[in-house]
Amino acid sequence: MPVSSVSEARQHARTWLFDHAAPLWATKGVLADGMFAERLTQTGEPAAEMNRRLRVQARQIYSFCTIGQMGWEGPWREVAGKALDLFLGKGFRDDGQCVHLFSPAGEVINTSLDLYDHAFALFALGHAGKALGRTDALEKAAALRDIMLDKWLRPEGGFWEGELTPCPPYRQNPHMHMFEAALVNFEVTGDPKWKALLEQLGDLFATKFRDAASGAVTEYFDKDWQKLAAGEGDIVEPGHCLEWAWLFEVAPEGARSTAIADGLTGFARAHGINDTLGVAINEVFLDGSIRDGGARLWPQTERLKAAVARYNRLKTEDEAAEVVKAYNGLWLYLDLPVKGVWYDRLNADGTWVVEAAPASSFYHIVCALNELNALS
Repeated sequence: MPVSSVSEARQHARTWLFDHAAPLWATKGVLADGMFAERLTQTGEPAAEMNRRLRVQARQIYSFCTIGQMGWEGPWREVAGKALDLFLGKGFRDDGQCVHLFSPAGEVINTSLDLYDHAFALFALGHAGKALGRTDALEKAAALRDIMLDKWLRPEGGFWEGELTPCPPYRQNPHMHMFEAALVNFEVTGDPKWKALLEQLGDLFATKFRDAASGAVTEYFDKDWQKLAAGEGDIVEPGHCLEWAWLFEVAPEGARSTAIADGLTGFARAHGINDTLGVAINEVFLDGSIRDGGARLWPQTERLKAAVARYNRLKTEDEAAEVVKAYNGLWLYLDLPVKGVWYDRLNADGTWVVEAAPASSFYHIVCALNELNALS
């Protein structure tokens, strides 16, 4: 049943998260050793065992820390604390940098370096430090940041992407998550190094990642951060426009830019929403033409976060209506017979890809519902 108001959306979201999703993922989604499962089936049972990604462990630590801070009275502290201990004990190489992959038994099987992994490690450590009062997590985050500032910076700006992703093309996406990680760690610690990193990445976005004419963010660049030639260089993911828009709305002074956020949100709303289905789609080109009319779950969460941020700032009926539309679009993915799991992919023709629910999407869902929950 679609909701019709912001307050109704807020209560509806809390009920689904607190009564269904959090209890399910805190039990069925936690493996015997305390690490997190990669997937749950549509019946709410653990899927076949598979390799465990470090980034998923990090995202789930974040999710339970945030659910706890939202007021869930379940065992979030125990779940997140044990997972954090395992993360700190197994997730780092001898040189202080992150591993990439664990076996189904929880043993490290790939120590290759990856920027995306490191961004989510920093993100999880910041949130764990905040929610659990774990100074060791915050200290680990600062130490990892300093290693990265020493070893990962590229002279052209931004960070080296690691050993797993062939470059070129170079991508804006992992830098967005580095921005997100710096944001929480600065919020918790006030360390000026985190603020400087935020501002550095914000400047890189404004001068290189953003297409000034359209206000959108493109995805793929050459080594000098020049947009690739027409075709690949013109690809825009509306979800990333909305995710960056939210970040620029909530960033501290010096990194915040509502003008940049407005441009990103304007492009995504104009070209990236399928009004018939009520969802944000996967990919368009800079001219607004559709490249991939399918719709993953995660762009719906970014649509909701951007809408909540704009409603907080503008307090207009139009923005309230957009919050409701965004929540109803997200709810399509969550409205399953077994509550607490989700569909992750909607085809352009409106049919679902039926598959196990990936744990990686819980981070997106929790972040969006946390923003919605904070509305009065």
